Amino acid sequence: MLNESILSLIVFLPLAGAGLLAILPAKGKLIQGAALLVTLATFLLTLHLPAHYDYAASGFQYESNHSWIASPNIRYHLGVDGLSMWLVVLTGFLAPFGVLISWKAITHRTKEFYVLFLLQQTAMLGVFVSLDLFLYYAFWEMTLVPMTLLIGIFGRTANRARAALKFFLYAFIPSALLLVGIVWVYAKTGTFDFPALHQLAITQGISPNAPALFLASLAFLFAFAVKVPVFPLHGWLGDAVSEAPTAAVMVLAGKLGIYSILRFSLGIFPAQSHKVAPVMIALAVIGILYGSLIALVQRDLKRLVAFATVAQLSFITLGIFGFSVIGIDGSIFQLLSESVSAGALFMLLGLLYERYGTYALDQYGGLASKLPWVATMFVITALALIGLPILNGFVGEFLILSGTFKAHAAWTSVATLGVILSAAFMLRMLLKVFYGADGPKTASVAAPDLSAREQISLWPFLALMLVMGVASSIWMRAIDPAAVRMTWLYHPDPGTTYGTLTVQKILQGGTR
Repeated sequence: MLNESILSLIVFLPLAGAGLLAILPAKGKLIQGAALLVTLATFLLTLHLPAHYDYAASGFQYESNHSWIASPNIRYHLGVDGLSMWLVVLTGFLAPFGVLISWKAITHRTKEFYVLFLLQQTAMLGVFVSLDLFLYYAFWEMTLVPMTLLIGIFGRTANRARAALKFFLYAFIPSALLLVGIVWVYAKTGTFDFPALHQLAITQGISPNAPALFLASLAFLFAFAVKVPVFPLHGWLGDAVSEAPTAAVMVLAGKLGIYSILRFSLGIFPAQSHKVAPVMIALAVIGILYGSLIALVQRDLKRLVAFATVAQLSFITLGIFGFSVIGIDGSIFQLLSESVSAGALFMLLGLLYERYGTYALDQYGGLASKLPWVATMFVITALALIGLPILNGFVGEFLILSGTFKAHAAWTSVATLGVILSAAFMLRMLLKVFYGADGPKTASVAAPDLSAREQISLWPFLALMLVMGVASSIWMRAIDPAAVRMTWLYHPDPGTTYGTLTVQKILQGGTR
């Protein structure tokens, strides 16, 4: 019984928590404590998924599938597979630490902050588990409002309103095109149900009108690429990351867009995805180099990490459009890995800002002797993002590059420069902040090292970086079968044989 309702509980518990917070009095730390309890309970519920997941089965699990609206045919259809399950767990994992890291950072309008934060949680979880396109789009649009308000109300400078408006417009306008694409698909098929659309796509049964189908695929891809963001659609990211509070920026970039490309662009438009793959690979490699080079010259720590994120997400895009099992394995794993490492790095930057009131790189220096625990955690997190073996970042990068190299050797060779550049800008940051001469702020402000609350917030991230680096098979057990199915199905000819598999075998539940 719990398996049938677990996804609904996970999605709507934060929404219920937001309603509870709205009626609680804003006294002392009551709001923060209640938000922490809600996010912890949600995270514990998400752990039910990997604990009871059938790793030998194919298809979606924990499904809830009920008629919602008769005409148009809209269903309340939820489910997870190896692609989405760990993203649900990751979203649940990040939320309690977002509350803890905001405990002292958010000192005004705390009720509004945590209500918006929990609404954002519900929206993201809904995106990852929705298997009806209409329901998915409702959650997709829902993610815009809380994040826009979090940036606009709780941004750190007078530029926050502009950053919020830029984020909203960048996301909303492509989403309007996405809605047009969804409505067109429904008009041609009579269903919003993703599994049904997926099978129609495999048999080329969505529409015989190839140009219209290609335009619809571009509407989907454009909306998702902005949310990643794929170069050159990253114009919103620098300002949004710079202004957003730490808890919001931990979930701002990457996850929704990458997931949606894998699930819906490639799942509904496999042939069209192959057609645009050369362009997407080129943009991914340009994004790797562009993001890394811009990060290398940044003077603002938060903007440095924002452009580093562009480079990391471009690596993931490269792996997806290489259409190899290993590359897609690496992309999904790297999405989880980057979210953990970047989340920890943004938390550490937030802690520095609380102590010194600036993100300006030239204001820092010599912190290793003053804040040894902060320095230690910064170094480990930076090494994980660089891709040091035994830490989580190495696994995804290696799989992406090795999986993409055979078919796209030239582009992949250029992309490897991003690994060198990421080491350059991360090590430059570490040397300046922690091992250089004392900066103006660090010399004049006496700041404490990590408190117990901050240690509790950060140690789980560092432990996860190590576990994901040395025991990646824990995650790959679910990821790899999903990647195998996706890879075989991304070919424009349904009868084409790959190794020992055909699309027809996949439809019958076959694996390798």
